[in-house]
Amino acid sequence: MSEPTSLPPVLKLLADDVRWGLVKALTVSDLRVQELSAAVNVPMNLVSYHLKKLRQDELVITRRSEADGRDLYYRLDVEKLRTLYQQAGYALHPALNSGELLEFSAPAMPHLRVLFVCTHNAARSQLAEALLRQQSGNQIEVHSAGNVPTEVHPDTLTTLETLGVPHGGQYAKSLQDFVGQSFDYVITVCDKAREVCPTFPGGKQLHWGFADPLNLDDEQERRAALEQIAAELAERIAYFLMEQRT
Repeated sequence: MSEPTSLPPVLKLLADDVRWGLVKALTVSDLRVQELSAAVNVPMNLVSYHLKKLRQDELVITRRSEADGRDLYYRLDVEKLRTLYQQAGYALHPALNSGELLEFSAPAMPHLRVLFVCTHNAARSQLAEALLRQQSGNQIEVHSAGNVPTEVHPDTLTTLETLGVPHGGQYAKSLQDFVGQSFDYVITVCDKAREVCPTFPGGKQLHWGFADPLNLDDEQERRAALEQIAAELAERIAYFLMEQRT
């Protein structure tokens, strides 16, 4: 018989109602401390304590808001959490980390309307629109817009083409074109746009914030930033779609 082992650190970390609630809130949206406090109904000083614990284990990362540099946004590293959970399951019994025992058909994707918003609708929201359309197999009606629209940046299209993601027909659109319409989800991918994004009837507003890659003058740095944003968006969209099917 094998010797008993200690409880995996990730399970110890999440075996707390407040930390569990914080992680649950961060699975869907980047949030500031005051928003997390409201989500778990706990004072901000206590939320900050638990966020520090999550940051120490690198499950939660932070970044300064582009809209207000005094604000910190908190983001969950979902991929790292998934890996640690799988490792914890395997430590208990190998069968708990095997997909071979269960066979099932994924539920059909519900009909949804999703709007991605950034400032210029030139890069981040355009990437998100194309990626969600592709990953959902065109089963989701997806749009993007900017509060100060310009035009789609050529490097955005190059990034999508490099990834093999179709983008035909995408162009920069004004957020005002969609005011009054109903969406299931309005997802801001820009801190500045979040501050001015109007409320749309009937939907949830989420925030997946990224620094504007078009602020980078160096072409190689700009393209690298676009590729990184596309990779992170693809990951978040994959988890978003899993949640919609449950």
